[in-house]
Amino acid sequence: MIRLILFTILIVLNASAMADAPDGYPFQSYDAAIKQARVEGKPVFVYFGRFGCGYCEKTNKEAFSSPKVRDVYTRNYVLAYVDAESGKRLHLPDGERITERELGTRYNAFATPVFTFMTAKGDTLLQLIGIQRIDDLLKADDQVQQKLAAGKKK
Repeated sequence: MIRLILFTILIVLNASAMADAPDGYPFQSYDAAIKQARVEGKPVFVYFGRFGCGYCEKTNKEAFSSPKVRDVYTRNYVLAYVDAESGKRLHLPDGERITERELGTRYNAFATPVFTFMTAKGDTLLQLIGIQRIDDLLKADDQVQQKLAAGKKK
């Protein structure tokens, strides 16, 4: 019985570690990120991941370990991490309460990882699906910055 309890504790602790965002980034909950983005006037970068996602781990190790990616993303975005399978409750700016899983469904995060660049209002600017490399993330940032610049000129 003690072995079963210890095994269960190890699985729970391991599960929480594998569902985390990459180290060294100021990721926060979606609702907190949206609030901060509205105050700072920045777009939001949402990382939809999940427990046991090998593609998430590969992207974390191979792309998010880059100091250049870290610099660009922490400078240009408010960062949010959403566990696409979590039942954790979020409070949206309009007062609606939904789970992280429901938010993932709204943004088509059916397979992970999904990376969604959005305005502080929640409008999608760009979405990337699957494993990303350093160059992919830097190119995506360029595309988003161009869209934002074009929108300001109007």
